[in-house]
Amino acid sequence: MLAILLADLRGTLDSATRRQLVADLRLVPDLVGQTLAREDEIEKVAHELKDMKGCLYLGRGINMPIAYEGALKLKEISYIHAEGYPAGEMKHGPIALIDEEMPVICLAPQDPWHEKMISQIQQAKARNAPVIAVATDGDTLVADMADHVLWIPPTPWMLSPVVTVIPLQVLAYHIASLRGLDVDQPRNLAKSVTVE
Repeated sequence: MLAILLADLRGTLDSATRRQLVADLRLVPDLVGQTLAREDEIEKVAHELKDMKGCLYLGRGINMPIAYEGALKLKEISYIHAEGYPAGEMKHGPIALIDEEMPVICLAPQDPWHEKMISQIQQAKARNAPVIAVATDGDTLVADMADHVLWIPPTPWMLSPVVTVIPLQVLAYHIASLRGLDVDQPRNLAKSVTVE
């Protein structure tokens, strides 16, 4: 809401766009609830991934930081090495790590970068990687390619990061729990950092 207000004050939003953004924001609680209602599906995927040694997260556009967050959450609470990368950089290093032992989690909601994420999924599958995709309900293209799909409801693309992060956090939680780890007290983490 603050960003909408600031854009409005600067005159960079027309009234129709402002109204649409506010209406979209009002959808967030329901979208989050629908995503959390699929926790059992996410837990099933966690059972298959709990013994992995490492994991690669790929995102594009506004969901790229969510790839970083997903990897960080998995590292913090499950102690599995995970890295988030901009999907467009996959050919500059991370692709060398991709094989049947390296799961790749691809953020592929219906957004302006969807088609390019499909290409990244194809490249990971060509290297026999297990692919877990976060995708919008009904996306048959992703469903046909990915080994597992963590579904999210249709979401306005500008708000997709708020929703795509949820299955990643729930997945990390269940992987850590299945490994017998205390998700509420991760080792070596501090709530704040003091720099001297």
